[in-house]
Amino acid sequence: MDYKRILAAFCALVMISLPSFGRAEDRAAELLAELQEAETATAAQRLESQIIAEWSKSGSASMDLLLKRGRDALEVKNHKAAIEHFRALTDHAPEFAEGWHGLALAYFGAEKFGPAMDALERVLALNPNHFAALRGVGAINEQVGKPALAYRAFEKVLELRPHDPDVEKAMERLERVAIGITL
Repeated sequence: MDYKRILAAFCALVMISLPSFGRAEDRAAELLAELQEAETATAAQRLESQIIAEWSKSGSASMDLLLKRGRDALEVKNHKAAIEHFRALTDHAPEFAEGWHGLALAYFGAEKFGPAMDALERVLALNPNHFAALRGVGAINEQVGKPALAYRAFEKVLELRPHDPDVEKAMERLERVAIGITL
């Protein structure tokens, strides 16, 4: 009898039958559903932090280190270093949305809005529910004078993440220009 084959088949069967709640994507999806139903700003902020923590799991220690270094550089407003770290991250892990989001933040901080928008598009292609990337799309569109596009991006943010006072203020600011005045 071939015990190795039997053991391999058994392990495969167990892995298929186990619920996938332990996976980062599944946990992030669960948290996102909770976030959309959050009743308070405090609850929304707590859930947002948990979601970002899940999205930040690359599965690679070296990619996690590049993410940390890029974020550290952003924190001290060293946009050039942040861009270098995030470009290395996106070169080595092009399917990791958080790397692209970090790159977008670094470009935005350096006032390179075109490359920032390109990076945000990559984030949203990989993770259409990335509310922080949508917030960035709104901010860039507002910055470059496209209020209607900014307003629509901010609307989507509030669908995904209610209780965002900055986005609510931005929508109030853009409302007349973006959707007009009805009497």
